[in-house]
Amino acid sequence: MIRKANRADIPDVTTIFEEILTEEEQGRMTVGWMRGVYPTAETTEAAIQAGDLYVMEKDGHIVAAARINQQQVREYAVADWEYDVSDEKVLVLHTLVVSPSVNSRGLGREFVKFYEELGKETGCPYLRMDTNEKNVRARTLYGKLGYREAGIVDCLFNGIPGVHLVCLEKKV
Repeated sequence: MIRKANRADIPDVTTIFEEILTEEEQGRMTVGWMRGVYPTAETTEAAIQAGDLYVMEKDGHIVAAARINQQQVREYAVADWEYDVSDEKVLVLHTLVVSPSVNSRGLGREFVKFYEELGKETGCPYLRMDTNEKNVRARTLYGKLGYREAGIVDCLFNGIPGVHLVCLEKKV
């Protein structure tokens, strides 16, 4: 089940961030994040306050989360978008995370499908997202789901220097 997150979900979502950061530090995963910089508990808190954090529950436990809204980061301005549409028609997926303890079970794919349905339901059929160029696993998943890479932007992203931000899009 995917639902809007609430304040009680903050520790569980933050734990997923920490698990991913640990996996990266131990060389078992590459996402391009930095502990203490991004993502943090404050990342979760801001998403809760904005009311746009969603969580996935399986067997009573939160196993995945993402922020979904219409806020396009400034780096998107230089991407080579195929669809030149008004901002009101665009829905953006931010910081999709799946707990490493349940990886490879199709949960990321399931969350993206939820995002796509939300885009249709809300009249925002133009979907955009981003990931770090280093995150080959995410890039592969998004490619399989029909997302087109609209460019790679060199930037300081969420406080992390030297990021090569891959911008992706799809129309549903």
